[in-house]
Amino acid sequence: MIRYQITSADPASHYFDVRVEIDAPEPSGQALRLPNWIPGSYKIRDFARNLLDLRAECGGEAVALEQLDKSNWRAAPCAGPLELAYKVYAKDLSVRSAHLDNTHGYFNGSSVFVEAPGLDDPACELVIERPAPDYCADWRVATALPRAGAEPFGFGAYRAADYAALIDHPVEMGTFTRIPFEACGVPHDIILTGRFDCDAERLATDLTKICEHHIRFFGEPAPMDYYQFQVLVVGDGYGGLEHRASTSLIASRKSLPQAGETRVGDDYRNFLGLCSHEYFHTWNVKRIKPDVFEPYDLQREVYTPLLWAFEGITSYYDELALVRAGLIDDDSYLELLGQTMTRVSRGRGRLRQSVAESSFNAWTRFYQQDENAANAIVSYYAKGALIAACVDLKLRAESEGESSLDGVMRRLWQDYRRGERGVAPRQIQALVNELAGVDLSPLLDAWIDGTDELPLPELLQTVGVEVDARAAANSQDKGGKPVDGELPTATLGAMLKDGDCGVAIQRVDEGGAAQTAGLAAGDEILAVDGLRLELAQLEQRLLRARVGDRWQVHAFRRDELHVFEVELQPAPATTIVLRATDDNSDARRAWLHGA
Repeated sequence: MIRYQITSADPASHYFDVRVEIDAPEPSGQALRLPNWIPGSYKIRDFARNLLDLRAECGGEAVALEQLDKSNWRAAPCAGPLELAYKVYAKDLSVRSAHLDNTHGYFNGSSVFVEAPGLDDPACELVIERPAPDYCADWRVATALPRAGAEPFGFGAYRAADYAALIDHPVEMGTFTRIPFEACGVPHDIILTGRFDCDAERLATDLTKICEHHIRFFGEPAPMDYYQFQVLVVGDGYGGLEHRASTSLIASRKSLPQAGETRVGDDYRNFLGLCSHEYFHTWNVKRIKPDVFEPYDLQREVYTPLLWAFEGITSYYDELALVRAGLIDDDSYLELLGQTMTRVSRGRGRLRQSVAESSFNAWTRFYQQDENAANAIVSYYAKGALIAACVDLKLRAESEGESSLDGVMRRLWQDYRRGERGVAPRQIQALVNELAGVDLSPLLDAWIDGTDELPLPELLQTVGVEVDARAAANSQDKGGKPVDGELPTATLGAMLKDGDCGVAIQRVDEGGAAQTAGLAAGDEILAVDGLRLELAQLEQRLLRARVGDRWQVHAFRRDELHVFEVELQPAPATTIVLRATDDNSDARRAWLHGA
């Protein structure tokens, strides 16, 4: 048994106080380490940088600690129990690490609990103690960790089968709102932290539909006996991280359903899609996972070309589940798919990086994007979702509706339940070929390992969906929807936003008008042809502009004023809108509704 204890003497200081007791440390000296990354977020985060005041003792006597590298230590030999004490600075308001202040506390175990490797995966006990200040008197605890003496939602003792389980159950503490519901007989809770207004009944009803859909998609029973949605509600934010029996989410207040509303607006639809995405991960990546993640090595980067499947396929099904669960209609789903196609088509990175390469280099490329990312990389989430759509539609066409990507995912789940662990790099392609009854390897290899355009427009025609491509109407145009009125024919070739004193350039398109003229990301446009303007005025001017027009652009780079001569180029037709036709309506219905 390893016993962990966590509390805080002063939450306003952002310090968690952690104690660890190891009953029987290694006789030659106990190794200790803290993870450098958290599963589901593929970037080295160096959690040890927030660990302070580490000390050890045994029987009341100090034990020497030798630091071996940034996240590894070794304690001098002792008979045990070995007791550790340290602080963790927690001020990362995200789903990946830990945050603590006088309003709430949150942590992932990977960022606060040291591991004692070499002890054959001992069981872990975690005692979560109420922080000391009086203002914490009404705080409660939310976690999917099994209780070991603690009252429901109370401070006290919890247990985990091993260290991997301990760090896969995040903890929220504070004065949160709890919304319970059941899905296929499994109790679920929505935990909302922050200030908000929300139609709790509707939220529970809608999440019930999503969860029951996913459980039945893979087949009952569900792989967990309890599940928790932990939602931090903020003014503006979006994100999530999956765990084996819970998910941590950040959402904006406007994304929650309001009393009296019946429609699913864009913001609420995005929130439901986020919940659906993380819940689908309960199967796809938390249990079905790449073979190199069996087990996780949290000390270093672990490379795999398969993130396109585990994130991309999940990104495909997260929104498809919304229409299959009856929460949105067919046109709403086609709008979302059109937006995903738009995001991919607008980046030149799709022409120079495959999704397999994007997956493999996630550690240094996808998770560390700069202003040139759209020109250099492709998202294995977005393009992975489009590849999943291609595979699904191709399987349906080849088998005349008898096979689909649904069958591939269910086979992967059946293999997992039979005891097979870890998906090999070509295993998914082999399953697709098996269900198709023909060898689709050349196509699959081209989609996954290549950079050619995907044949999604042609495949969508097999289910009666037409693809229209047009220019973007303005900087807010995400695609997916038709627009009324005039569209620009010329473009500056840059992503823009309102700046401090003009129009800020967020990125320039490789080979575009702005880059050709010498403008760069970070520049701030003050005037065009001697006239000061803001973003809305610049976009109005683009509507009247023609290809080949020359603009004299005054812009600040740092604190220096420069003048650029920009020749406008044709506006690219990279904004995608999908439209259902009267053709193949039965095939479209089977695809969208899971037949």
